[in-house]
Amino acid sequence: MEAVNSQQELELLANANAVTGLLAEGKFIDAMEEYLADDVQLFEGNNPAKIGKEFCLAEEHKLLDTVVAFHGYKVLSGPAVKDDTTFYEAVMEFRTNDGTEHKFEQVVRTKWKNGKIISERYYHA
Repeated sequence: MEAVNSQQELELLANANAVTGLLAEGKFIDAMEEYLADDVQLFEGNNPAKIGKEFCLAEEHKLLDTVVAFHGYKVLSGPAVKDDTTFYEAVMEFRTNDGTEHKFEQVVRTKWKNGKIISERYYHA
């Protein structure tokens, strides 16, 4: 693996670690409020983008309102950084109020600008 070789990459790696730390604590809204750019684009797999911080926050609140048990968010590998992009692999597990147990195994690709997330895509298995 190539070494992190710029101050920007070191800062992005620190940001990515901060985000995953918040997610591991179940602090999804905190992570979004702190790190999403106002004009962010979030993609779930190949679905159309959710555009804008406020819209993304509203959608996350809708999802979280259905969660009755949060079992964890665990980073399996990464984050890794190259230029303005970070990557990591994680597993998220939770139960919703309809009794469904959810387990998302995912790779997350994040593009950054000025310390904020401008584009993020979640590749799920």
